[in-house]
Amino acid sequence: MKKYFLELVVFICGTVVMMFEIVGSRVLGPFLGTSIFIWTSLIGIILGSLSLGYFLGGRIADKKPSYNKLAWIILAAAIFIGMTTWGKDFFLVRLPHYVPGLKWQSVISALVLFAPASVFLGMVSPYTVKLKLKNLQTSGSTIGNLYAISTIGSIVGTFMAGFVLIPAFGSTNILYFNAALLVLLSVVMFLMFGKKQNVIIPLAFLVSLGYSNIRFNTSDPGYIDVDTQYNRVLIYEDTDYKTQQRMKLMRINNERSSAIYPDNEELVFMYLKYYQLAAHFNPGFSSTLCIGGAGYTYPMFYLKKFPEATIDVVEIDPELTQLAREHFRLKDDPRMSIIHEDGRTYINRTNKKYDVFLGDAYKSIYAIPWHLTTVEAAQKTYDLLNDEGVVIINIISAFSGKGSEFLRAETATYKKVFPQVYIFAAHDTVDGNRIQSIVLVALKSKQEPSFHSEVGEYDEYLGHEITDKIILDMPVLTDEHAPVEYYANKAF
Repeated sequence: MKKYFLELVVFICGTVVMMFEIVGSRVLGPFLGTSIFIWTSLIGIILGSLSLGYFLGGRIADKKPSYNKLAWIILAAAIFIGMTTWGKDFFLVRLPHYVPGLKWQSVISALVLFAPASVFLGMVSPYTVKLKLKNLQTSGSTIGNLYAISTIGSIVGTFMAGFVLIPAFGSTNILYFNAALLVLLSVVMFLMFGKKQNVIIPLAFLVSLGYSNIRFNTSDPGYIDVDTQYNRVLIYEDTDYKTQQRMKLMRINNERSSAIYPDNEELVFMYLKYYQLAAHFNPGFSSTLCIGGAGYTYPMFYLKKFPEATIDVVEIDPELTQLAREHFRLKDDPRMSIIHEDGRTYINRTNKKYDVFLGDAYKSIYAIPWHLTTVEAAQKTYDLLNDEGVVIINIISAFSGKGSEFLRAETATYKKVFPQVYIFAAHDTVDGNRIQSIVLVALKSKQEPSFHSEVGEYDEYLGHEITDKIILDMPVLTDEHAPVEYYANKAF
């Protein structure tokens, strides 16, 4: 075993590096979202930290390298992963109060939570090379073999984390597993090559990890923390700040995605109520396509509100559908079809025709998936609608100022395809700088609609029309260029 022990070390550390990086997006997601800024910060900071580790590991290895010192390096990486596991929520909750802007929040959170452990993990490869080298004539093959094995470990860690571990065990449990794995590796090294009394420290740390993990997995049963293949999902009870009613809330990657009241079936989020305007703009509608299911609160409301109509819901994440069944009163209904697929691929391929299109998909904090926002996506939506078809989309934005850039770009994009586009402020029609739910309505018909309704509720919503306040000075979004997350970051 000793002959190939260093190969085992670099394989395990390579596996942990990639697990640590991929899990990082799930650690940051509930607080900062999953935008391109998160991945950019994680990849950049971890690569930089590994590079620093390579440099330091090489310098330290040149000064009397030993298996005992390598064991301490690995143990240090484990301790910092443990510190990340214990301190991540405390740190990330407070970070936005002191650091403005999603870009800086992403960089600083990656630096604080993921850089220290990555530096020590980076030190492992050059240190093992120094221990392994015995003959300069074979140094090239020795170095190449170790780095190849480390890379294979990284590949294994990537697929294990993405395909198996995150959906099965969740991000926090994987962090505990990574820390424990490195602790056990250091213990074996102390026992095989170092001073056996040194195992007291890693074993004590291992016990603390086990105790923390037990506490994490036996916490408040009313608080659900689940990692799916696509999302980090939190479900818990909260209080509606407007009505002071108790509600059950689903957060997906830090976004309030769905909510229900335990005692009644009233819609919690105001923007969902505007979806009913489909009945005003297209009174004879009978079929609806909804992109985005999450807790399925509106589809279930829709089935009761419009008993003669059908609805197809496209939700990319099948585990969200299961969570909605367990926690949000989702029930099977012959008038509702659920399709587990990306919304854009569905509208690209379907030949089915609809009267209404509802857009309620969000990828990260306040950002619609960019490929659903483009002129090409709008054209596909136009094509699948019947002649009197209506599009209703929820956009979180201001309607003037720099916080409205995405709204202005999306409005220009839909005007490129649809003959009529109208904008409604779900909450405030006066303060243009306020970030709120903005409802975009696009009509396939060229006949100008009425903005008054005999239904009092609809008439109230129609009174929130602000189309004339939207300045169309932004470029149309296309599949080639749709900087949606950039616009959202400027708004927040």
